[in-house]
Amino acid sequence: MKNKIDVGKSLSRIDFFMLAAVFVLMFLGVMFIYSSGISSIGVNTSNEYVKQVVRIISGLFVLVFFSLYDIEKIKSISLITYLFLIFVLIYTRLFGTLVNGARSWIYVGGFVFQPSEFTKLTTILFLGKYLDDNQKDIRSLKVFITSFIIISIPFGLILLQPDMGTASVYIPIFLAMLFISGCNIKYLTYLILLGALTLVLTMLPGWETYILQSNNTFVSVLTEPRLILYLIGSITFSILLSLIGLLYFKKEYFNWLIYFFSIIVFSLILSFVAREYVLKDYQIMRLIVFMNPQVDPLNFGWNIIQATTAVGSGGFSGKGFLQGTQSHYQFLPEQSTDFIFSILSEELGFLGALLVFGLFLIILIRGLLILTYAKNNFSILVGSGIIGMIFFHVILNVGMNIGLMPITGIPLFFLSYGGSSLWTALAGIGILQGIYQRRYRN
Repeated sequence: MKNKIDVGKSLSRIDFFMLAAVFVLMFLGVMFIYSSGISSIGVNTSNEYVKQVVRIISGLFVLVFFSLYDIEKIKSISLITYLFLIFVLIYTRLFGTLVNGARSWIYVGGFVFQPSEFTKLTTILFLGKYLDDNQKDIRSLKVFITSFIIISIPFGLILLQPDMGTASVYIPIFLAMLFISGCNIKYLTYLILLGALTLVLTMLPGWETYILQSNNTFVSVLTEPRLILYLIGSITFSILLSLIGLLYFKKEYFNWLIYFFSIIVFSLILSFVAREYVLKDYQIMRLIVFMNPQVDPLNFGWNIIQATTAVGSGGFSGKGFLQGTQSHYQFLPEQSTDFIFSILSEELGFLGALLVFGLFLIILIRGLLILTYAKNNFSILVGSGIIGMIFFHVILNVGMNIGLMPITGIPLFFLSYGGSSLWTALAGIGILQGIYQRRYRN
């Protein structure tokens, strides 16, 4: 009887504003998954919307479970769940099903799952535990490096599938949690600068070939291994001189020279490795057509051109539900998953897009408010990771639908067709609800 009363109290303390926003988003998702299956002659050619309804119903059980389960108990098993999902990622890379060029899926009992989605949550939980357990030394380099290793293991395994979009989600999760934990901001800035410069150097050779279409001396250095070694060697020598200057003169500016020179060296190494050994040709081309889709309008640039056309053609109030042409004439690729926002924007227009933004804004505001109610540091860290995960999905997915982000194949939580991403998002919402429910606990 006591447990029933506790459950009743828990349900009476839920954040209805957040849940209402989530439910409306899922309802919109089903609507436009249904719309994506309508052909140009008005015939329904897909039952994906039915499957999505079933996934939503099962996902609600996931949400309720995580909202009622004590977060301290979740913390106690976070290492086990993290290691288990790492093992599953390794298994997936070796024996998983190949879909759209990525080995990201496994079949279990006739059902298909994407383990990399679930790993986001287990990584958040374990990283939160580690940061909470080491709060006294949170500004130390050791804690930062260990945290980076925790996030890098799933990041690297997912990148090897290869699934650059899902792997990229781990970056804002890491940055959000480390920032909230009180980590030394100099370390975070270093990582951000390193990542940005590595991305630019990775793209430059393709930019020279497809967009500039002329030889550039600096870019040529990046494509010649021998010249890269000379460049790395000369900058490394500068680092050694700066280190000697720091030890001898004890001047702070030598420290900053080492800081920035090392960013350049590591970015040169990482960009070369990324181009030659990690990223596939089609992934690099996605980055190139992001800058100019007309470079390859009938192949790699097709997705972004059709998506932006759909969004723009919706105008202010849209063409009307089931009246879209880009989707019904099958111009939009992966229209029920990656490009669900384009269908919605075409049929509901700017007003529909504004509704989606408003609903996600409610989730963001309520999520941040829940963090202020959290009773312990672990809850705050996990909550920040979940919020970072959800809103990077929103920014990247909407961004690639309107041409502001490269195409990465990342779903829009609560709207896109698919079970793994939906259950992950609902589990995250459940954890936030659990934190909110226990706000009065001593």
